[in-house]
Amino acid sequence: MNTLLFPVILAGGKGERFWPLSRRDRPKQFLSLDGSSRSLLQATADRLLKLAGGWDSLWVITSSQIAEGVRQQLPNLPSLNLLIESEGRDTAAAVAWTSLEIKQRYGEDAVIGFFPADHWIADQQAFADTLSAATQLATTTEAIVTLGIKPTFPSTGYGYIEQGEKIGSFNELPAYHVNRFTEKPNREIAETFLSTGRFSWNSGMFVFRAGVVLKELHTHAPEIIEPLQQYGSNVYPQLPKKSIDYALMEKTSLAYVLPVDFGWDDLGDWNAIERLLKKEETPNVELATHIGLDTEGAIIYASNPEDVVVTIGLDDVVIVRDRNVTLVVKKERTQEIKQILKILQSDSRFTDLL
Repeated sequence: MNTLLFPVILAGGKGERFWPLSRRDRPKQFLSLDGSSRSLLQATADRLLKLAGGWDSLWVITSSQIAEGVRQQLPNLPSLNLLIESEGRDTAAAVAWTSLEIKQRYGEDAVIGFFPADHWIADQQAFADTLSAATQLATTTEAIVTLGIKPTFPSTGYGYIEQGEKIGSFNELPAYHVNRFTEKPNREIAETFLSTGRFSWNSGMFVFRAGVVLKELHTHAPEIIEPLQQYGSNVYPQLPKKSIDYALMEKTSLAYVLPVDFGWDDLGDWNAIERLLKKEETPNVELATHIGLDTEGAIIYASNPEDVVVTIGLDDVVIVRDRNVTLVVKKERTQEIKQILKILQSDSRFTDLL
């Protein structure tokens, strides 16, 4: 092997909760949301390239609808390292297929890492140190390593991981056997989790040897791995749609967690922009030309710099102007954008807005 880690970027998501900026032809991972000139996908590739040792060891799996966009965003990515799903079947199928491909090319001891394309990382060196620790653990142990983010507040929007017995330290980071994965809790349960000091947020980032994860998939998700092994990616549309958490992580006894703190956000909806860019001295987050009177706690975005957004007497709202759509929503209800998209999808007059 010519590298310690083969990073894989999971780039098939739609990012619907960032609509109307995120659309079919321009999903969230193609957007720059942190004020930089790099898209989320490009920023993810940037921080993984050094860990991979170059483009030859970096992989991306994405959907057929946006594969050409991925090629344009990452022109140096080798064509053989871009896996294109004919139909999205969630992360279990993506992990299984990519792991099979990397094992075939580099052997079952190849260490693979999976990383969503739409995460924001603050401390790049701490992130690299964490991946070094995860790689050490995966190399020396039959382990499926997950990165657990140390929680900073009782979030009800993330899944949680409960750490069990400590098994040692890697690159000076403690590692624990996973006791359990839990779904998104209500606030009371989330507060209880934080009070114990044993829980971290489930980041959706994983590191393991190819042979280890494939063996575990055969045990816990044969309905996914066996058709892929027998028929290849042609069987993709027939595979069950399951997340890797549900299909494997909640069942395997080989799950380990590294609780980490490198400044992280999964950029799940428009409220993430406030977490990234809000300054104490300003009443709003403004990525637009905004004229406001008695408006506070607003997130305002316009893709056209010539557009002017005028507000009077608004509190805690998100206003997004993109092309032919204007969205106005209370910040506490941004999760419901997906419901609006279902309404638009059901009416032929609006399908071009998706």
